[in-house]
Amino acid sequence: MTAKGSDGINLVSASRDAEVAVANIGCGADFDSGVIIETEKLAGQQRRILAFTDVAATADQVWQVLTDYDNLASFIPNLAYSQRLSHPEGGIRLEQIGSQCFLNIKFCARVVVDMVEAFPRELCFSMVEGDFRQFEGKWTLDPLEGAQNELVRLGYELVIRPPRAMPVGLIERHIRHDLSRNLRAISDRTTVLFAT
Repeated sequence: MTAKGSDGINLVSASRDAEVAVANIGCGADFDSGVIIETEKLAGQQRRILAFTDVAATADQVWQVLTDYDNLASFIPNLAYSQRLSHPEGGIRLEQIGSQCFLNIKFCARVVVDMVEAFPRELCFSMVEGDFRQFEGKWTLDPLEGAQNELVRLGYELVIRPPRAMPVGLIERHIRHDLSRNLRAISDRTTVLFAT
């Protein structure tokens, strides 16, 4: 739910490419968490990672959770820090630090991202500085028609290019793992805040 380094906690999303099915896309579903994740290999070390889950809430309620920028680290796994910074043009700029262990070594990744809000459907982010060569994406919120109760499909899309010294496969695996936990954490936080 923000833009975060190796743990993929950034608040970026995707749902537009839900039907992508190319030969070099890996798909997976964490049925226990209800999260679907797809990975697409792009040029060089670039990867596009898409994740989706359905949240029993309104788009406005999920939006409030996603844009609670200064409190994201309090409920998103592996997001150690998330704070708004001053923006030279008056926009929304966040600094985030993700923390994770790789082979018993603690790894932290820092990104500073500019957020562009298109309430209540899309929240885009793009790295302006940080530990990756590329880190950009978006969160999307699509209300599901015909659902008996309020239901919104929360999507996350991330295009990432890790530092040259870091194996892209390792980063990709960890982001996929973390995205499942992070999307469930957003859903759980929404339920806690807005349960009737």
